[in-house]
Amino acid sequence: MFNQDTYINRRNLLKETMKSGIILITGNSESSTDCADNVYTFLQDGSFRYYFGIDRPDMFGVIDVDNNIDYIFGYDYTISDIIWVGNQPTLKESASSVGIENTGSLEELEMFLSQNRDRNLHFQPQYREKNIITLGEWLEKKPQEIKKLHSEELCYAIANQRNYKTPEEVKKIEDAVNITRKMHLAAMQTAKVGMKEYEVVANIQKVVLENHSSNSFTTICSIHGETLHNHHYGNTLESGKMLLVDCGAKTSSGYCGDMTTTYPVDAKFTSKQAEIYNILIDAYDHTESILKSGITYKDVHLATCRKITIGLKELGLIVGDVEEAVKNGVHALFMPHGLGHMMGLDVHDMENFGEVIVGYNGEAKSTQFGLSSLRMGRVLEDGFVFTVEPGIYFIPQLIEKWKSENINSEYLNFDKINEYIDFGGMRYEGDYVIEEGISRRLGMKMPKTIEEVEEERAKAYKI
Repeated sequence: MFNQDTYINRRNLLKETMKSGIILITGNSESSTDCADNVYTFLQDGSFRYYFGIDRPDMFGVIDVDNNIDYIFGYDYTISDIIWVGNQPTLKESASSVGIENTGSLEELEMFLSQNRDRNLHFQPQYREKNIITLGEWLEKKPQEIKKLHSEELCYAIANQRNYKTPEEVKKIEDAVNITRKMHLAAMQTAKVGMKEYEVVANIQKVVLENHSSNSFTTICSIHGETLHNHHYGNTLESGKMLLVDCGAKTSSGYCGDMTTTYPVDAKFTSKQAEIYNILIDAYDHTESILKSGITYKDVHLATCRKITIGLKELGLIVGDVEEAVKNGVHALFMPHGLGHMMGLDVHDMENFGEVIVGYNGEAKSTQFGLSSLRMGRVLEDGFVFTVEPGIYFIPQLIEKWKSENINSEYLNFDKINEYIDFGGMRYEGDYVIEEGISRRLGMKMPKTIEEVEEERAKAYKI
């Protein structure tokens, strides 16, 4: 947690932006796995944590803008609870730590909302079924209505605060990035032929636990990198394959890291692997060189795609005019996802608000295949923390679809592409902040070049 002035100032700024009404920020509850008492690891809502700072289930925050009063509603632990979870701060003590004097039970919150039905109520989009049902009961609305009744005005107001990270937030994010770095190095320095993917994940997870952290998202660790979000860990690491690892840490502060590395299962790259990897890293380095305030991230994405297209053309996979190829989305056959996303208290920060609000500031997204998956396209500004993640993939089913449907065939050498049909996929990701108009990669130096990666891979094979 930060000091209480941080939370007071955040709530006051939100009041100034919203001007009137009641703001309800819903915290999360614990979620059961297979019975009521067996629950998933608790994850607090990012906006609740941003304004109210408390990492504890079953709490709701209320900001009464008109009367300039803040509340926290929840429950005190009973002696039965304390037997199982130990002594905990009271509701009053928790509220006081973030500068709030007014507390009450959830029954009192229901009464408060009932007594203020004539006032404008703002709440964020709901993604937990329990909160949808609870709000429906309190507001006498059907669950389907609750899903549509969130306040877009509030979403923009929160996004325009949370998108701009303060130096103290950047420090917390950088802590998570450095743990994320350790997770990747643990995999890079231990993965070798004959291991199972889940054994590599075990080495990653050891770092998470050693650093009193959790995962910012479900780890991806696969020799089938062509499947973008591959959560299967049952494959055996085979010679000649590439291993893609995409993982991140979420520290006890709630802030996240997110990085991806790809490297040969063997100690060294083959010539074919090196060709594609160098195209990827050249694109990444070019991206890094143009990051600055004032440029749209959509333009950065397209510049990265242009660089990848040039590299693939030099290998003979793409033919024709590069500018026209990029304009027509030819590169999306090899990189069908966006370049990056905002990051903070959520690994995809505030994605429950929608990408148009958080990543585009209201601007409509492209519908073109590939570009439609770009989560962020807005102008970069000081304080923005975001990821950079170019990728190159050979997805057999997508290649076959484009070939059979004659999609962009004038720009594609399918005979040459078929030579890479079993190649798999790779991507490389780092985390950045814009400060005083320029970008800075967060965290300690990561292996990136072929030489740097092979130096780390040699440790796995004790070369």
